Amino acid sequence: MHRGVYSMSPSLNFHAHWMAAVLACGEGAVLSHSSAAALWGLLRPIDGPAHVSVPTTSGRTSRRGIHLHRCASLTRLSSPPSYLPIRGGRGGQLVTYRHNIPVTSVQRTIDDLHGTVPPYLLRRARRQAELKGIRLKGAESKRSRSDLEELFLDLCHRHRLPLPETNVKLGRWEVDFLWRVERLVVETDSFAYHRGSIAFHDDRARDLDLRQQGFTVIRFTERQLEEGPERVVADVARALSHWRGR
Repeated sequence: MHRGVYSMSPSLNFHAHWMAAVLACGEGAVLSHSSAAALWGLLRPIDGPAHVSVPTTSGRTSRRGIHLHRCASLTRLSSPPSYLPIRGGRGGQLVTYRHNIPVTSVQRTIDDLHGTVPPYLLRRARRQAELKGIRLKGAESKRSRSDLEELFLDLCHRHRLPLPETNVKLGRWEVDFLWRVERLVVETDSFAYHRGSIAFHDDRARDLDLRQQGFTVIRFTERQLEEGPERVVADVARALSHWRGR
């Protein structure tokens, strides 16, 4: 399969090809980048050379059938334990084992995908990691719930939108912002307060109940408020003007 790596089987799965590539690259080599993402179940396997990282900055930079990456910060692993904690971030525990294959940690794998796969694949990998319950670096919101509320109210002030009521009880639900006459509800969502299956289902149940009561419900994420405030304001203004035009 590679120099010094042989197989006794005529048909091999992805795991066998990945393990062979790692063995071919010597001590300290680990599966990485899109190949590691496929091993972790974050992406589907991508055709082409296996991606392998080695803990050095010198030596050959390419091998037949292997895309080799060099990084001195990778930790060397001696033998696969029954369990290794998966820590993320550069400078922490960057490598571990999965199915007995040395591989970069989930966090390091996500880091390595930046700039090496199309953005939509990076988003897909991050989403799959979060669905698996893995806490990724940078995923937590930097803002509290009150911070998001202040940010949204500031947008209303600056763009002269009618100010809503805040933190209002509507039946069994509390909503972030309410224009009572216009029957418009706005919810501002951050990852910290809306992660997990319970929050996901509660949000959908709330939206359905309010729509059945005749309310229009609009949700904005923290990123939308920060990076696209003009679009947020236009969306709210459109909803308010639509009610007035009835």
